Amino acid sequence: MAVALDAVWVRVKGVCKQNGLLILSVLAVVVGCLLGFFLRTKQLSEQEVKYFQFPGELLMRMLKMLILPLVVSSLMSGLAALEPKCSSRLGLITISYYLWTTFLAVVVGIIMVLIIHPGGVAQKEDSEDSSKPIMSSADALLDLIRNMFPANLVQATFQQYRTNSKPVMKTLKATESVSVTHRALIYNLQDDTGNSENGSDVRNFRLDLTPPPDVVMRTEPGTSEGMNVLGIVIFSATMGIMLGRMGPNGSALVNFCQSLNEAVLKIVAIVIWYFPFGIVFLVAGKILEMSDPSDMGKKLGFYAITVVMGLILHGLFILPS
Repeated sequence: MAVALDAVWVRVKGVCKQNGLLILSVLAVVVGCLLGFFLRTKQLSEQEVKYFQFPGELLMRMLKMLILPLVVSSLMSGLAALEPKCSSRLGLITISYYLWTTFLAVVVGIIMVLIIHPGGVAQKEDSEDSSKPIMSSADALLDLIRNMFPANLVQATFQQYRTNSKPVMKTLKATESVSVTHRALIYNLQDDTGNSENGSDVRNFRLDLTPPPDVVMRTEPGTSEGMNVLGIVIFSATMGIMLGRMGPNGSALVNFCQSLNEAVLKIVAIVIWYFPFGIVFLVAGKILEMSDPSDMGKKLGFYAITVVMGLILHGLFILPS
C-alpha cells in the first residue's frame, strides 16, 4: 500500500513539475474571477481599481517589451543559419502553408460566426457608435500591403499605417456654373373661416425641393496605435536571408543576433513565472470594470463557444487532412 502511494505521489509530483506553469495559470484565472466578484461588493472607486490593476499592467508591459527583440533576433538568427537554397525552399513552403491554412481558418471562422452569431447581442450597441472611421475593403487591402513595407522602421515599432476616410461635402467653385434641377410641389389649402364671399377660399402654395448635397469620401493617410508586426517580420526575415548569403562577412551580426536571442529567451523564462501572479489582478480588474457582468458573461460565453468549436474543427479535422 505504501509503495503504491509513493508511486502515485511521485507521478503527481512529476506532472506538477512538468505542467506547473499551466496549473498555476488556470488557478490564477479562477482566483482572479473569485477575487473580482468579491471586490465588486466593496464598491471601489475608479482610482482604487486602477491601483489594484497595477500588477496586471506590469505583466502586459513586460510582454509587450519582449515582443520586438524576440521576433527580430529569432528570425534573423534562424534564417541566417540556413543555407541559401534551403532557406529559399523552406520560405516558399512556409509562406504557401501559412496562406493556405490561414484561408481555411478564415472560412471556418466565417461559417462558425454565421451559425452561432456571437456578436448578435452587441450589434445594437455597435450600431449606435457612429464615431468609428469608415474604411472600404480596397483601402484595408492596400493598407495591409503598405504595412508589409514600412517607410520608417522606428515608427513601425509602435505605429501602423492606416487610411482614414472622411465624408466631405462637395462645394462648387466660384467660376463653375451648374444647373441644378429643382422639384416643386403645389398644395391646395382651403380656408373655411367664412371671410371670403363664397364661404371658402382655395389657395395654392408652392414648395421648392432642392436635391441633397453631393457628398464624396476623401481618403487621408493616417496611423493607428500598435506595433507593425507584419512589416518588422518581413524586414527581419529578409535581413536574415541576406546575412546567410553574405557568409563570413555577416558572421559578426549573425553572432550578435544569436546572442541577443538567447538573452531574450532567458528573460522570457523569468518573466513567464510572473504570469500567474499578474493574471490574478488582470482578470479581477477587468471584472471590476464591467458595468453588467451577466451581460458581459453572456457575450463572452458565445464568443468562447465559437472559438472553441472553430479550433476543434480546424485542428482535429482540417489541418490533419
